[in-house]
Amino acid sequence: MIRKTLTLAAALLALALPAAPALADPLAKDVFGGQRAPSRGQPLAIGGYSRGCAAGSVQLPETGPTWQAMRLSRNRNWGHPQLVDFLIDLSRQATRFGWPGIYVGDMSQPRGGPMLTGHASHQMGLDADIWMLPPSSLRLSPAQRESLSSQSVVARGGVAPSPLWSASHHALLRAAASDPRVARVFVDPVAKVMMCQSERGNRGYLRKIRPIASHDYHFHVRLACTNRGCEDQAAPPPGDGCDEAAQWIRDRIDPPPAPPPNPEYRHPRTYRLSELPRACQALVRR
Repeated sequence: MIRKTLTLAAALLALALPAAPALADPLAKDVFGGQRAPSRGQPLAIGGYSRGCAAGSVQLPETGPTWQAMRLSRNRNWGHPQLVDFLIDLSRQATRFGWPGIYVGDMSQPRGGPMLTGHASHQMGLDADIWMLPPSSLRLSPAQRESLSSQSVVARGGVAPSPLWSASHHALLRAAASDPRVARVFVDPVAKVMMCQSERGNRGYLRKIRPIASHDYHFHVRLACTNRGCEDQAAPPPGDGCDEAAQWIRDRIDPPPAPPPNPEYRHPRTYRLSELPRACQALVRR
């Protein structure tokens, strides 16, 4: 009788406890979101932009002569040294266009990987968001960097620019896309259409400017892979991509039927640690 009671109690306890595989294989976002410092060693971008991690990351200083990192509480001002160098270079170029510098939004977590909130990408230390808002001050306190918001370069309705859009935005985006380290620059299609209409010089860089929704308050710069073990995206389609951006606007005016959902899509926040590259798993088990 005692043995039967113990067996029943053990069974009930097993039902009450979380499944062992889940405990042994946590969500990658929880593991990487909890890392407060980078790994040591050689800087490496590992895996893919939306399923990867970053080794040997460095931190963009919170404040510099021509930049400030925003939303410091997120601890996302980390990246590959090449990304940090690029952002500092771009911030200096911004002063040529009438801006005192730039406000830098999210880059990556200290060891990259999926984030607790927000982005699907930004996982390898090669992505960064740059605010569309020209800085009013480069001496903001940490509290001010939490409360200040950027501004949209797209008017309500999503088919025309807002009063914030200017030739200086065009120049800054051109400078970013013209950098050989950059693979893509993601921005709202309205901004790209404005650039397509006003560009009178070399249009080659426009190929890297890719239209995407929810990028009217900032633009997203993505660097090309820096090392083996990093998976580059396919190159953008040939041409300047201006017709594609214009089609985005037409679709906003007269939306086509919504495509069926992709049953195989999963947001990176749902990935288990075991689903990331082995080098990423090792990075957080040291």
